[in-house]
Amino acid sequence: MYVVLIVLTLICAVLLICVVLVQKSKGGGLSSSFAGSNQIMGVRRTNSFIEKLTWSLAGIICVLAILSTFCMPKAINSGSRVKVNAPTEQTVPGNFDTPAAEAPAAPVAAGTEE
Repeated sequence: MYVVLIVLTLICAVLLICVVLVQKSKGGGLSSSFAGSNQIMGVRRTNSFIEKLTWSLAGIICVLAILSTFCMPKAINSGSRVKVNAPTEQTVPGNFDTPAAEAPAAPVAAGTEE
């Protein structure tokens, strides 16, 4: 069922892309190709039809997206993937109060003596 919803969403998305590309940004679009007013779908009706089709496809995509979230397959893992290694015995920390070793003196380069 989940795959069917995804395929339907993709088909609606491609149709929506095609419908939007048919439209013109300033309103002409498909209706500008009709020269006479005696067409079956007049100029005014064509814009209305394309606009309704655009909103319908957008609504269908939203509904399909919501339905697909409810039909998503659930994860089967019931346990955690993190493995916890419990220590078998408690270790005593070492003595870290030993004095630090003295750092060796920096070598003096030749010719920089004062």
